[in-house]
Amino acid sequence: MSNRLAGLHLYPLKSAAAFSVHHAEVDPIGLVGDRRWMLVDPRARPLTQRELPRLARVHAIPAPAGGLEIVALGMPMLQLDVPGPESPVVQTELHGRPTEGWLAAPDAADWLTDFLETPCRLLYVPPPLARAVAAPWGLEHDRTAFTDGFPFLLIGEGSLAALNDRLGRPVPMDRFRPNLVVSGTEPFEEDEWQRVRIGSLEFRVVKPCPRCVVTTVDQATGARDPAGEPLATLATFRKLDGKVWFGMNLIHEGAGQLRLGDPVEVISCRDARAT
Repeated sequence: MSNRLAGLHLYPLKSAAAFSVHHAEVDPIGLVGDRRWMLVDPRARPLTQRELPRLARVHAIPAPAGGLEIVALGMPMLQLDVPGPESPVVQTELHGRPTEGWLAAPDAADWLTDFLETPCRLLYVPPPLARAVAAPWGLEHDRTAFTDGFPFLLIGEGSLAALNDRLGRPVPMDRFRPNLVVSGTEPFEEDEWQRVRIGSLEFRVVKPCPRCVVTTVDQATGARDPAGEPLATLATFRKLDGKVWFGMNLIHEGAGQLRLGDPVEVISCRDARAT
């Protein structure tokens, strides 16, 4: 069975609910509309499901010209336009690496503060402010938005199936918040990929993804699993150098479009054998 793109997911607001699509444009910093917005606290520290699992219940829907519509149970819809270049620039960091964004209007902060029950502000990153992908994985021109580190996260369906075989209660793919889900794979086959083509776009498969407590958050309810699953089970067979690994980080080359059903061609693997 050939590998195909079986899932395509955006996270318009970092760490909020996924927005699944049939097709998406790719620009120099990743999927258009993916993690261009992020919450920070009053001291400009990022807020994610690590601190606020309730963020899973916030749904951010892309709107024209890069704007957002944000909805959550019991709240009125919040409509946001992209801040302009006259907006204040807020300095922050992600995993120890400096980044910055334009500050959104105060009504966005008020809405999100009310729902999340914690003080927060909302930032937007335009392409000119996108930060460089960390060396040695990124090339000089590689940029990313408010991701943890890389423009894309890919997981094969075979890997999730292998994990679920070990769990008492299977978990859905959304626990791992991938952008790209690939069908037709053997368990953890993607670990060995080095370069792939999806549709007309090529990607470098640069680094496995270390997993954190966000994987224990039920994305439908915002509740954490009391037993720490599936992270606890993953740690029994996917732990190396003190970290638990699941999924692969990718960097794209060029711009274009991705569509569900696109063929996923493995150009090369880490043992240098083309497949």
